[in-house]
Amino acid sequence: MQVAIRILANTPVWVFPLLGYLIWQGWQSLRPRTRPIWRMLIVPLVFLLMGLSRLVMARDNGLEPLLARGPQLLAVDRQNGTVTRPGSSIPLVRNVTMFALQYAVAVATAMKLQPHAAVAIIGHAVSGASAGYFSGWAVALLRRYRNFGSGENAN
Repeated sequence: MQVAIRILANTPVWVFPLLGYLIWQGWQSLRPRTRPIWRMLIVPLVFLLMGLSRLVMARDNGLEPLLARGPQLLAVDRQNGTVTRPGSSIPLVRNVTMFALQYAVAVATAMKLQPHAAVAIIGHAVSGASAGYFSGWAVALLRRYRNFGSGENAN
């Protein structure tokens, strides 16, 4: 009980109105209604911002642990816009795995399995994870390209 009290006591005040708003929005969604599209995007935006804020404000070096998983660069030629990377089996495994997961989702969709909740949830999770991973990887690549030579590129 003391742990729960400490958790609540250390929860930022803004969390409670946000929780109330999210419950209210969910309650409103129990019945059909017509809303402007911008209002329908508020809840997804809230969760996007919550996720980003946890990454940015994390006490464990912020984005560094995530960005460190990006590509290691051995050389950068800015004049020609090229990079040299070490050999690794990770891209092969990653690419084949992501392809297989995306392919499985496409097959499930073609078989009209989407009405099943688990298939829809897995499909969205695979698509979201793939988009998130590769977006992060691209940001890490561009960051390392920009900062090459400053000692940030060692894994």
